[in-house]
Amino acid sequence: MLKSFCKAAACVLALGASGLALAADPIIIKFSHVVAEQTPKGQGALMFKKLVEERLAGKVRVDVYPNSSLFGDGKEMEALLSGDVQLIAPSLAKFEQYTPKLQLFDLPFLFNDIAAVDRFQLSPEGQNLLKSMEGKNITGLAYWHNGMKQLSANKALREPADARGLKFRVQASAVLEEQFKAVRANPRKMSFAEVYQGLQTGVVNGAENPYSNIYSQKMHEVQKFITETDHGLLDYMLITNTKFWSGLPADVKTELDKIIVEVTAQVNKDAEKLNQDAKKNILTAKTTEIITLTPEQRGKWREAMKPVWAKFEAPIGADLIKAADAANQAQ
Repeated sequence: MLKSFCKAAACVLALGASGLALAADPIIIKFSHVVAEQTPKGQGALMFKKLVEERLAGKVRVDVYPNSSLFGDGKEMEALLSGDVQLIAPSLAKFEQYTPKLQLFDLPFLFNDIAAVDRFQLSPEGQNLLKSMEGKNITGLAYWHNGMKQLSANKALREPADARGLKFRVQASAVLEEQFKAVRANPRKMSFAEVYQGLQTGVVNGAENPYSNIYSQKMHEVQKFITETDHGLLDYMLITNTKFWSGLPADVKTELDKIIVEVTAQVNKDAEKLNQDAKKNILTAKTTEIITLTPEQRGKWREAMKPVWAKFEAPIGADLIKAADAANQAQ
């Protein structure tokens, strides 16, 4: 009898110790991304890790994997949906197969500047887009800026006709393909990690990126010209697996939401400075000529590319395009 009691007590103690061990195990959030740590997204991921591990010490651990070190462009979404990672921040161009409405952000010359982007993303229409993929197990948490895109090439691009026949790297986006076809250039889909080599070997002749991407990936070393067009937006959506996020303990989720708001504000504040610093570094390197367009020249590029809006009006929604365009008018 005593022996049985001791065995039972030992089992209870063992189970209790096991429960305590399990309770002590932190929630692990793997944050995978494809850019360098010196970019807006890279800095945002590190800031998120720092704040989470300060404020949720012992409860949550964040592991950051930059530069496609865990999953590249083509695999990170699959990894999120399967639960192999918990946070990614893909370019907004990556979501067209999940909702055509997000193709809005790829429309060329839609936003005049980052201030207009902010006004739209903070509007009810912009915030609704964050939740537009929850039926597919994707929850948008925030928009993170990278910046306005510039054209780079080994040929001076001053007029739309200068792009004719050139091969430009694009993300997997139907809008971006049509954007280059509108100026009779040839779009080539290519993962971000392959762009430098593609430019170096001539597989592609040009690309479109914010200055921070151009500099951090050393594209300026293999591109003779950068034309400052500000023709498009390269922003990210910080996303998570809906089931994972909704299953977090309420106190943890509340604190993570607060941290994301704080990190987002800092990322978006710092993005412009990072881009301007990168531009200065490119000028200092003297490998690349930066071309400043006249208003008339930029107008020609806009006129050449704007027909793309009409091609995608039906899947995106005319009202959504109108709301985004209206954000160009300061409130």
